[in-house]
Amino acid sequence: MSVFPVSASARLSFAELRDLVLDTGSWQSWDSPVERGDIEAQYAETLRRARESSRHDESVVTGEARLRGRRVAVIAGEVSFLAGSVGVAAAKRVMAAVERATAQRLPLLGAPVSGGTRMQEGTLAFVQMVGIAAAIAQHKAAGLPYLVYLRSPTFGGVLASWGSLGHITVGEPHAAIGFLGPRVYMALHGEPFPAGVQTAEHMVRHGLLDGVVPPEHIAELADRTLRVLTAPRPQHPPHRFVPAENGPPDDEVDGEAVESKSAWNVVASSRRSDRPGIRRLLRISATDVVPLSGSGIGEREPGLVLALARFSGTSCVVLGQDRGAQHRIGPFGPAVLREARRGIRLSHDLGLPLVTAIDTPGASLSARAEEGGLAAEIARCLHDLVTLRSPSLAVLLGPGAGGGALAFLPADRVIAAANGWVAPLPPEGASAIVHRDLDHAPTMAQEQGIRAIDLWRAGIVDRIVPERPDAADEPDDFCRRLGRAIGEELTALRRRPDDERHESRWRRYRELGDA
Repeated sequence: MSVFPVSASARLSFAELRDLVLDTGSWQSWDSPVERGDIEAQYAETLRRARESSRHDESVVTGEARLRGRRVAVIAGEVSFLAGSVGVAAAKRVMAAVERATAQRLPLLGAPVSGGTRMQEGTLAFVQMVGIAAAIAQHKAAGLPYLVYLRSPTFGGVLASWGSLGHITVGEPHAAIGFLGPRVYMALHGEPFPAGVQTAEHMVRHGLLDGVVPPEHIAELADRTLRVLTAPRPQHPPHRFVPAENGPPDDEVDGEAVESKSAWNVVASSRRSDRPGIRRLLRISATDVVPLSGSGIGEREPGLVLALARFSGTSCVVLGQDRGAQHRIGPFGPAVLREARRGIRLSHDLGLPLVTAIDTPGASLSARAEEGGLAAEIARCLHDLVTLRSPSLAVLLGPGAGGGALAFLPADRVIAAANGWVAPLPPEGASAIVHRDLDHAPTMAQEQGIRAIDLWRAGIVDRIVPERPDAADEPDDFCRRLGRAIGEELTALRRRPDDERHESRWRRYRELGDA
């Protein structure tokens, strides 16, 4: 969801939106005069009247401007020209602007508003959406940001192409957004489309938009997002830690205290309800946080925090399991993993490091989770993480039970809170399998080697961040300490050659357990 308040807004022309969002006097049009072939006389007259009434030559406006001093490219709809419908000329204009933005390596801002494909131009206009999608795909393949603001109305082929391909997509308050227009639905089915479905707010609830943002807040959101996506790589030297041969895996860790704490006591500490989680970590230790929402394919669950953020100046995509939400609402299901895979794709597309935070008592064990493909989604997350070209860092923040935890684990580096742990099942589940009771849970926790210090010895964890003595007793200090460690690790990872780092990640998991 958006971090901004929602308010009703009147339908804005492009000029009005431009003046709200872009730096004053910075707009430069990229639009060339429209050239049309032979067209039918009635349609020519329709176009002439549209030009006169709208004072635009087409339904799409393109150009460049400054946003808070940063140069950006813009493609936007103009609803006053034939309801923003897109024909061949408008589509070609969009393609040309996207290609120019790519060539000049500019972030691209899209502000669609449209009733869909222009019916007077038929199938030829309809198929232009493929070319628009291809141009945007090339822009994204170049590692360049594409941010989308859906205005009211946005329907049809525009929503099914450049309206739905943004790295981040938000909507105007109460915007009418959908694929099949309500007038067409009424004509075809003889009844109105179900109320409340084709709205920005409904799309957010279903994981199709990242938020609802009033026009007056778009500049702030776009600027904060681009600060993350276009930030230069930090140049200061990273923190270097080389552990002693038999000492603790961090120069700040009290090795004797970590070693002396039993696995069962570690589990108990990790389960404290006041233990800080991913939301507090972001609030205390990260900057320029941009919350995102949903899988982008119609699913949204509260068990995951998906965001863009910066730690110690290094930008990243964050995928954090929200233990608090899991306790309130229940274990997360396969939809959370599909949302996580959206975050992995963002990391790949934008070339940003990925930070995953493991903090879960376990994924859902239910008929619904089985039918939704929980096991398959765990496998796909593992596949996506081990093959990801971007730098990756896993953070073991608290409990890490079962496949739901494992799905977030593969990374170039793994750091753990001192009271973090990973196990195939919660210790009680392991006791039930081996001893057919729950009484042996403390013994199973110890024997399975689930503590952070045990994971370090096994080569699963690279660094332990201390708790003094428990993160729940010093939540803000712990979050700052962990945030510094994340920043240090990300800086070091970004300095490593991609091929070397990727090969090292593959070798790490291939060789785990070798004598």
